[in-house]
Amino acid sequence: MKEPHDQDTDEGKSDKSKSERITPQRYSRSESRSSARDDFRVVEDITDMFTEEEELYSEDEDSYIEHLEGSSSSFQDNLESTREPLYVETPAPPAEEAEEEVKKKIPDSFFYDYNELVSRPFVTPDSSIPLHLLTLVHSFGYDSRKRANLQLLDSNTLMYIAGNQLILLDLKTKNQTYLRSSSGGGIGVIGVHPNKTYFAVAEKGSSPNIIIYEYPSLRPHRILRDGCDLGYAYVDFNFNGTLLASVGGSPDYTFTIWLWKEEQPILRTKAFSQEVFKVTFNPEDDEQLTTSGAGHIKFWEMALTFTGLKLQGYLGRFGKTSTTDIEGYMELPDGKVLSGSEWGNMLLWEAGLIKVELCRAAKKSCHRGSINQIMLDEGEVITIGSDGCIRIWDFETIDTADAIDDTGLIALEPMNELQVGKNVKLFSMIKMDEPGNNLWLAQDSCGAIWKLDLSFSNITQDPECLFSFHSGPIQALAVSPLTYLMATTSLDCSIRIYDFASKTPLTQIKFKQGGTALTWVPRLVNYTGAQIVAGFDDGVVRVLELYDPKGLTVFAGRKKILDAEIRLKQVFKPHTTRVTALAYERDGEILATASKDKTVFFFEVEKDYKPIGYITTPGPVCQLMWSPTSHNDSSLLIICENGYVLESPLPTINEDAEDHDVVSYEIKDMKIKYFHFTSVKSKILRSMEIEKRKKLMELKEKEREKRRQQLIEEWGEEGEKMFQEEQAEQGEEVEEPLPEIFIPSTPCQILCGFYSEPGKFWVSLGGYDAGILYHCEFPPYNKDRVITEQKDEPFDFRFLEDAENNPVQAITFSLNQVMMFCGMEDGAIRVYVLSRNDLSLTSMQEYWHVNIHDNSYGHIKSISTSFDDRFLVTAGADSNIFVFNIFSELALEKDIKAKVPLPRFGIETEEMPQDIEDPKAYSIENARKKREHDKLMKEVEEIKAGKREKLKALRNEFLKLLEMNEELPKHMQLKRTDFDLDSKIRAEINRKTTYKIQQAEKELAWEKEKYCLGLMKLQNRFRDSLESDTVVVHAIQSSHKISSYRLLKSSKYSRSRQTSQTDRRLSKMDRLEKEGTGKKDSQKDTGMAVSIPEESIVEKGKKFRPKTLSEIMVGNQIEKTRKVILKAERAQQKILQRKKEWEELLKSKPDDDYEDPKDVQAIKEAQMHMGDFNLKTAPDYKIPEHMRMNAAKKKEELGILDALAHGKKMHMNKCILSLRDLKVAVIEEIQCLVQELKSIQSTLHVSKHIPIPQIPEIHPDEVPERRFQYDEETLLAFKQKLMKDQGETSPQVEQTGSVGTGGGFLRTPTGKDMDLTTRDSLSRSSKASAFSLDLPRFSEFEKTEPTDVELEIAKRDEIKHLYMQQYLSNRIKELIVTFDAELRILRHQKLKLDTQMKLSDLHHVTLFQEMLLLKNFEKQENILQERVNSLNKEEQDMQWKINETLAEMEEKKNEVSKLQEQEKALYAGFQTALGENNKFANFLMKVLKKKIKRVKKKEVEGEGEEDEDSDESSEDESSLESDEDESGSEDDVFDDSICPTNCDPSLFELALQLREKRLDIEEALVEEKKFIDNLKKEYDTLSKKVKIVANNLNAAEEDLEAYQREKQQRLNELLVVIPLKLHQIEYVVFGDIPNDLSGTLVFSNRSLGQLQERILQLHQENVQQQKLNKECRERRKLLIREKREMAKTIHKMEETVSQLMIRKFGRVIDLEALQTLSVNTTLEELKIKKLRKELSNAKEMKMWEEKIAQMRWELMMKTKEHTKKLHQMNDLCIEKQKLDSRLNTLQNQQGNAFQGLRKADIVAKEKVTELIQVQAQRILALKEEIAVLRKKGGLILPPIHPPQQ
Repeated sequence: MKEPHDQDTDEGKSDKSKSERITPQRYSRSESRSSARDDFRVVEDITDMFTEEEELYSEDEDSYIEHLEGSSSSFQDNLESTREPLYVETPAPPAEEAEEEVKKKIPDSFFYDYNELVSRPFVTPDSSIPLHLLTLVHSFGYDSRKRANLQLLDSNTLMYIAGNQLILLDLKTKNQTYLRSSSGGGIGVIGVHPNKTYFAVAEKGSSPNIIIYEYPSLRPHRILRDGCDLGYAYVDFNFNGTLLASVGGSPDYTFTIWLWKEEQPILRTKAFSQEVFKVTFNPEDDEQLTTSGAGHIKFWEMALTFTGLKLQGYLGRFGKTSTTDIEGYMELPDGKVLSGSEWGNMLLWEAGLIKVELCRAAKKSCHRGSINQIMLDEGEVITIGSDGCIRIWDFETIDTADAIDDTGLIALEPMNELQVGKNVKLFSMIKMDEPGNNLWLAQDSCGAIWKLDLSFSNITQDPECLFSFHSGPIQALAVSPLTYLMATTSLDCSIRIYDFASKTPLTQIKFKQGGTALTWVPRLVNYTGAQIVAGFDDGVVRVLELYDPKGLTVFAGRKKILDAEIRLKQVFKPHTTRVTALAYERDGEILATASKDKTVFFFEVEKDYKPIGYITTPGPVCQLMWSPTSHNDSSLLIICENGYVLESPLPTINEDAEDHDVVSYEIKDMKIKYFHFTSVKSKILRSMEIEKRKKLMELKEKEREKRRQQLIEEWGEEGEKMFQEEQAEQGEEVEEPLPEIFIPSTPCQILCGFYSEPGKFWVSLGGYDAGILYHCEFPPYNKDRVITEQKDEPFDFRFLEDAENNPVQAITFSLNQVMMFCGMEDGAIRVYVLSRNDLSLTSMQEYWHVNIHDNSYGHIKSISTSFDDRFLVTAGADSNIFVFNIFSELALEKDIKAKVPLPRFGIETEEMPQDIEDPKAYSIENARKKREHDKLMKEVEEIKAGKREKLKALRNEFLKLLEMNEELPKHMQLKRTDFDLDSKIRAEINRKTTYKIQQAEKELAWEKEKYCLGLMKLQNRFRDSLESDTVVVHAIQSSHKISSYRLLKSSKYSRSRQTSQTDRRLSKMDRLEKEGTGKKDSQKDTGMAVSIPEESIVEKGKKFRPKTLSEIMVGNQIEKTRKVILKAERAQQKILQRKKEWEELLKSKPDDDYEDPKDVQAIKEAQMHMGDFNLKTAPDYKIPEHMRMNAAKKKEELGILDALAHGKKMHMNKCILSLRDLKVAVIEEIQCLVQELKSIQSTLHVSKHIPIPQIPEIHPDEVPERRFQYDEETLLAFKQKLMKDQGETSPQVEQTGSVGTGGGFLRTPTGKDMDLTTRDSLSRSSKASAFSLDLPRFSEFEKTEPTDVELEIAKRDEIKHLYMQQYLSNRIKELIVTFDAELRILRHQKLKLDTQMKLSDLHHVTLFQEMLLLKNFEKQENILQERVNSLNKEEQDMQWKINETLAEMEEKKNEVSKLQEQEKALYAGFQTALGENNKFANFLMKVLKKKIKRVKKKEVEGEGEEDEDSDESSEDESSLESDEDESGSEDDVFDDSICPTNCDPSLFELALQLREKRLDIEEALVEEKKFIDNLKKEYDTLSKKVKIVANNLNAAEEDLEAYQREKQQRLNELLVVIPLKLHQIEYVVFGDIPNDLSGTLVFSNRSLGQLQERILQLHQENVQQQKLNKECRERRKLLIREKREMAKTIHKMEETVSQLMIRKFGRVIDLEALQTLSVNTTLEELKIKKLRKELSNAKEMKMWEEKIAQMRWELMMKTKEHTKKLHQMNDLCIEKQKLDSRLNTLQNQQGNAFQGLRKADIVAKEKVTELIQVQAQRILALKEEIAVLRKKGGLILPPIHPPQQ
């Protein structure tokens, strides 16, 4: 078939361009990645970039044209290996570009013809074999170990690969649709387009194709050629589906990116040098890709370089982490990659390095085993592991994970997890397109397809196994001889039964080991065809029975009845390793089994498979075949893998002989024939070459003779000479040497064979000898022949076409032996058509061949026809089982169905035989050998026992001799050492004993450590987690008992409650605020406390000091001023108070729609708490805001519930422990009392004794902590118990046991384990006994006759002792009764608590279910709530912007109005300046109003704004130019540059100046108006956005409300358990309680009573409200009437006040201003200040005068003193007189300093005088002003306050 664009192919052009490299097209990459992601355009220049270890691919143009014509030529003609990247770029000729673009464009409507593409069976040319000899009917297998072999096309169509077929499976109808591969080489991998409209089938073979099929038409749409050498490993579409990435398998590992719509590769390189598992695009960025495989992960990026588009790869470096194969990975949105590992941890890659390794807590791996797939779904990371687990992880935690230490490990726990099942290994998973459900399909590499629900809610469905298949190679297949049933087995330990006619799997059975061989029991043995014999990997053979369970008796409660069931009938183990073959003798009398243990075992069938014996073979057996009925003698053909073939005769059956004395089952006298195959293929090829050369020589001789005759006829004799000359010129041809004879050193494996004639057989071999069927014959039997030296050759062969590297694996014949069916190693079926009964294969020429199983690993293991030759069944190593219709002229019946055998009579009551499950169990031969060995060992033990008896007799005789020696006199006795024959013997025995003990300790050291560790682990697991164990306290007299609660440590919910908001600690800020306020208050208090005493001291000082006149004057002035100011302030406060009252009154005036807040609050409380019992199940139920529940609140409720329950249990446990302590104390007291009672009774006569009460005991379960305490006695007692149980108790142990018999649980304890209480009680009892022993010490004296006094004392003592005896007995009884009463009371309380705890547990279950449900809803609810919050915030932000815009508009409008006022003022001012009748007024006004062009002065703010500025200036210039044009006509009339004559120049200049101002104002107006217009546009835009956001917000709130309603509905579906008593149920029908209580409502009696009371309350309230309403109406009428009268009164009073004001003031004035008039406070303050200053100055002057007087007085005193001294010193010398004179001078100078005033006082006095004068002037002015104010018509009413200084 040709494509539309290859019609005009120019061959000359093709030949011309053969030497040119054609380069694949590349797409152009724009600056933004999003555009490059969406639009890939094809351009001419393409280059491929190859990184490390990559190769350069090139292709000639002619090969490109050939592949368009449908050929499969390679994309690459030359392969160049380079270490560095090599870039090749060849531009296409300009003239050819247009033609290539037209030619390479493929229309979207183009499709290929599937019938021309699909591979067809091969039939020998010119044969009569029909093309449809075999027709595929059904496939029962699934290659579950193939990567990505599970794809979903729609919700009902599943797609997977089965060998050479692609199967489309309808999940509803189970119908299969098949698409064959086009190459016949198999299918490598499949991929589905993101839109599910296309799917890619990447094939295998030589230069395989990728075929893109359209769905659902299944027509081939595109073919991608030459992408790899042998097969594809993985394909993946990008997110948009425009590109396809493929990676090849071994050996090239080519990585190609296709523009698949155009069938063109964009980029190509080598992915890696090892196996690549997977390649994917990054969903967020198509230019990033990732590949992973064996020991590597590689990150790719499409980079646009100067040479073109390249594919650059960066190999991930593992660093410290071990290198691992990476199966699963996932690209994160930010470019990071999350991958799995072989050990189950996740690796987070960033920039080609491992950023962090994720594990679980305690360094547990995320999965046990490798992680096979990682996905991102709905914001959660899903990992699929080979451990059968699916775990959900938090994406944000993984995305933001960072290493915190050198290990690079981060502990992370999954959010949810699902364990699919046991023996499940998940390989891949794909999501189903079912809205509202989170359903997935999973590929299980153990041979299953699962349907999984990952919603993780309380209604989550359990994992459902949709389909179950064999896992791994199918080992054996058997077909029923009676009906259309077949059985298959595999190493997956299962045997499955299929009805291949109706295409139905019937049943399966599983065992511990894998199955390896199968055969259906022939009808001669089991007529119903109901038995199957299976061989297993451990050497066991099982006989299975198949039956139809519908034929059994049906019992009640029986499970669903299947179409067939299979049960074990018999089991035996003839071999030690894998069973490889099973075969029944043609008469059905003998079953032969073969194994890899080189044995063939024979069983007699009639007597329940009685073993006959076995023979050994030279090698592992691979096939058994009994001779057909056409042979005279029955013999067994045994084919061994290592080249040996044996023929065994029928073994003889000895029915009469008993086999008890036979040591082994081996048969040694059988006449077995051997054939040791020797390779003859090289001889065959040599002989074929010789024959070929011989024929060639004959042809050449004929041609020479013909040439000679021709020359002779033409030339006569000269022709003879010419002929000889030609022959001489040609010379003699040198023959090539014949191929050498080659025999492989290791014999090739025999694969299969069959009998042809008696003693003759055919075999097929693998390896070097493949491609030929060999016909062999057994040599005659020779007993003395050495088998290993024997070399036999076949006597005939049949050469198989195209089978040299594809040997025959299995052969079977049709019933009439007309067709021979061969199963090939490459998974193909070959059918040879033979003559009837031609087992010599003489007519073996024509054949039919088709590839069906996988060509790489799908070799056919078994092939068989049905009992009627209508069907052919094949089983391959690729896990596939195919069923074919064999061509027949007879029409096949429709809807045929296999008939399952009916069950035998009594099969349901028949006992199932015991299966052999232990793989190490003895085989039949080994069991017989073991029996003989045991028999021999028994005989040896009997001999040993006899020897021991002799030794015992000798020992007894020796003991008697010792006794006799002891009876002799001492001087005649022998020493004990004299009996020793050799002292070294005893020393050696002791040494050996010590050594053995040490060795035993060493041997048991590991066991000891193991058990110690085990004990520690058990304690950590079971004991350490206990907070309190169960303690049972028993009553003493009654059988009552009470047990404590076994409490674990608090759960995570109660622990989380400790950090909840209700119990959280105060934050730092809260503490600071608290401390701050407290400190402030304390400081205030302390300040007040400190300041008050200081003030009181000052006041006390002032109180007792008399006031001066100046102080009285100042006080009077201050008081006067204060009263005036106080009066004015009162008036002002009164006015303010009145205003405030009016404002409050007006504010308190209710609106028309006013509602009382109390009423609103009451209504709200009534709606929330009173009578509004809306059903939560109602469709219109709206969840109140405060009742909305989430997982956190529910978790807190759980914590509160757990904490309450835990607290109550702990309290009860404490009470029970206290009761136990009380019992211990009671027992101790009773012990003391009993001891005292015994001491008292020892002094009394026996007849007067009363029974001593029994001392109660502590039961073992009352002190459970002692279970873990032990000592040597306890261990010995335990050992004694064990030995008693075994019946082997020795006397020594009995003795030790008697010592420890008192060692009950509460025996009198030793010093090691007795507790303090017991020790105290014993010490007390010992003291009491000591005291009592002191009493009868008088008996030590000699007995004398008692006196009367002594008798009286004894009598009194006896009475006292009798009383004490009775008192102690009553006290003991009282203690016991009191304790029992306490226990019963506490038991009653615990029973009530038990009821509460059960209710708590039920409530806990409900809360936990609700929490799980809320967790599922939490994620979506948070998304909706965040959306509502974001929209709300957005609306608020926009509203704020609108308000801001409106405010700005108002400001701009005010500015515009101001500018307009300025403009008006400018014109008005200029008009005023012109004056009236100015003749130049018009001219100057025109000058003022003229519009002129002005150059704006703009600052250049930056380079980025230059263009905008230039645009604005150009606009302004254009506007000004237009203005000039408009005013151009006026400019022609006058010239404003020159002032006219007689015009005032100042006015002209003023006009010019004002014009500039006017222009400035107009420009400002224009700018402001533009700004206002922009603000209006912005306001309109914001208003529209606000409406949109408001609508979105309403929609989001509705969605949130709907989601809340849905959540509530799901919560309503949960079942809540409420225990009720019968009297609480009031829902009765005709006096009886109905069976169905689903319609009842559970309601509390209290709420019901409140509702009933509420009815009466509402009636009373209704009456009261009606009465109140009537009173309010009357009150309203009265108030309206009073309001009218008050209004009239107010009007009259206002008129009176205005008249009085006119009379007094001459006009109506402001009374408030008049009332606020007061004295000039500044003036009064100055007066007071002046007065205080005068007083202070006077005080200071007085102080100085007093000082002067004091100094004068001192001067006078000094003068007197000095004068006295002068009189006394008259007789002194002249020098003294000089000193006196100087002294007088100094005294005179000191006195002058105080004569007159100081300069500072003079200056201060002058300032005060000036101040007094100024104040006097102000006083006069104020007096004049007051006088003016008192007169009528004064101009100044309010006082003028002078500025305060």
